[in-house]
Amino acid sequence: MTKTAPHSPFMPFAAALLGVGCLSIMDAFMKEAALTTGTYTATVLRSLIGAAIIAPFWLWKREGWPNRSTLKLHLERGIISAFMALAFFYAITKLPLAEAIALSFIAPLIALYLARILLGEVILPKAIFASLLGFAGTLVIISGKIGQGDFDDDAALGLGALLFSALLYAYNFIVIRKQSQVAGPVEVATFHSGVGGLVLLLLAPFLATPVEPQALMPLVGAGVLTVAGAMALAWAYARAEAQALVPIEYSGFLWASVLGWLFFQEAVTVPTLAGTGLIVTGCWLATRKGKTRAPKAA
Repeated sequence: MTKTAPHSPFMPFAAALLGVGCLSIMDAFMKEAALTTGTYTATVLRSLIGAAIIAPFWLWKREGWPNRSTLKLHLERGIISAFMALAFFYAITKLPLAEAIALSFIAPLIALYLARILLGEVILPKAIFASLLGFAGTLVIISGKIGQGDFDDDAALGLGALLFSALLYAYNFIVIRKQSQVAGPVEVATFHSGVGGLVLLLLAPFLATPVEPQALMPLVGAGVLTVAGAMALAWAYARAEAQALVPIEYSGFLWASVLGWLFFQEAVTVPTLAGTGLIVTGCWLATRKGKTRAPKAA
């Protein structure tokens, strides 16, 4: 009789999917809030609301202050996340949500190889193929957008901000993997929001704009979803390799397509649907990889 049954090998994938779903819905709330009250103000408030929601749970658990090396990881991720979020939320005010998410998929592709360099993970052929398949899907979408010829100055600014954000996001994957192995999901979520908010507050004298009352509800929703997404991803990355979970990020495109259409009347084009098919296939392959590793009890 087995006393301590290990968690299902599918569970990290399910948690990662949940985390990506929460953060994708959060993106839609943040687009609304950023358009209403300004990108900088919306980004700071989201982080501070998230910290206010999760910090009491961390204090209640009373596990003590993290040691020096863990605190260094929390600070590193908080700083990276602060500027990554600011650049990304600026980008989604300039670009359709689904296309912004599609372009951000450059990050998982970079992260796959950073995981090899910085974490020493062996890149399996299936993981490479899954990521390349997802990336090919994003190229189909981008080519469809360029073919329509509606890239103006705003779109160019959005694209530049998005590429900067994607670069930071790629490194962020690696820090999540290290961070989630030395700290629990509640601690990770607390420092993720808290450090990010405090770092961005330093820019308040230069970038702050008045808070519009109608932005408050979307910001509260964004804060809750940020915490839920951060905890789900921390749990997943503590239990599976970064290269296996990275392609799950591509499922965010499905959320962005639906939410962009529902809330911002952003059309879903044929190239978008074709690219989505490739992206979903990549995610499916990555999940299959996780399943095949399990049966090793004879």
